[in-house]
Amino acid sequence: MTTTYGPLAIWAVVLVVGALTFAIRYSFIYLLGRVSGVPPRIERALRYVPAAVLAALVAPAMVDPGATVAATLLDDHLLAGVVGAGVAWLTENMFATLVAGMLTLWAVGVVL
Repeated sequence: MTTTYGPLAIWAVVLVVGALTFAIRYSFIYLLGRVSGVPPRIERALRYVPAAVLAALVAPAMVDPGATVAATLLDDHLLAGVVGAGVAWLTENMFATLVAGMLTLWAVGVVL
């Protein structure tokens, strides 16, 4: 891919975005160091961040937006995700969840 911007402009954007990202992340560390504790309301909201991040990472791999509903329901990634979610709910064991999901993905790939 080519661009009309020169190397200096590209490096300037990279450095500015990096500095802004650092400032945003450091601001939370700085502010949490100055307060005696996290307010309970924010603590309750932060409890859901790991689940939301996991869903945002996993869901796009399981569902193809360009496919039909029937093709999506028969997708091997979705089937492996459903099996993995079931094992996670029953066992609450991360290793068993990963193994079950990967074995399901492998088995469906072999059969199809």
